[in-house]
Amino acid sequence: MSQIVTPELQDWIREQTAAGQPPTALLASMLAAGWSDEAAQQALNAVRLPVAAVQAPGGAAFAPAEGLPEPDLSASPLYVDAGDRQVHVLASLTHPRVVVFGNLLDDAECQMLIDAAAPRMARSLTVASKTGGEEVNDDRTSSGMFFSRGENEAVARLERRIARLLRWPEENGEGLQVLRYGVGAEYKPHYDYFDPAEPGTPRILARGGQRVATLVIYLNEPEQGGGTTFPDIGLEVAPKRGNAVFFAYGQPDPSSRTLHGGAPVQRGEKWIATKWLRQGRFA
Repeated sequence: MSQIVTPELQDWIREQTAAGQPPTALLASMLAAGWSDEAAQQALNAVRLPVAAVQAPGGAAFAPAEGLPEPDLSASPLYVDAGDRQVHVLASLTHPRVVVFGNLLDDAECQMLIDAAAPRMARSLTVASKTGGEEVNDDRTSSGMFFSRGENEAVARLERRIARLLRWPEENGEGLQVLRYGVGAEYKPHYDYFDPAEPGTPRILARGGQRVATLVIYLNEPEQGGGTTFPDIGLEVAPKRGNAVFFAYGQPDPSSRTLHGGAPVQRGEKWIATKWLRQGRFA
């Protein structure tokens, strides 16, 4: 029998959060009290926990935004107004919070980003969690580059569109990253948040707090392979040009169920643009 997430449980979560308890501790307490993992996660997501518990130690020089990035799907719309474009809602999951969008970019915009990024591509790096820097990682075999926020009109227009679509401040976004995956290239399953237990995390968080959501935009269509996979929930999103997949993670913990990866490209090549959203202003 499924367990009902009661208002009393949600009030308890809010009280414990206000007292300084992190989401991982609340989850452990609920499991010990007999709540199922699914019900406990639904309760945490229903409250939309702020991520203040994972700010940089010693106090960070940023003001966290409230809640999490979230498109307005309250009325189960077919389309969402993103300012200069009606974006299609193709699929939506509650836990984990995953939304697949269509028509986020048109073909010309996709090609414009590819053309602007192509001369600047280099072997992709990952965050070095032990130092807070960057490093080559064998799990990630793509090439890529970063645009500065608002670097050109195409980038600035897309950032405005994303901010309106996800109801999250532009300044809380990292610079747009463009990636190219050739045949055989992949990104093995991983999490996008910064592990609070790693020694380099405080340095990373000082630039804007935790990552709280990711938007992956497909700029072209490989002939075969290259989907975005979510192993914990058995989901694979096909890389359709102009479409995107959004997912949010309110706590930096595997219980967010946001383990994801880029499946190997089998034929052709894959170009994507990734936007990571931070808790506060990214500098």
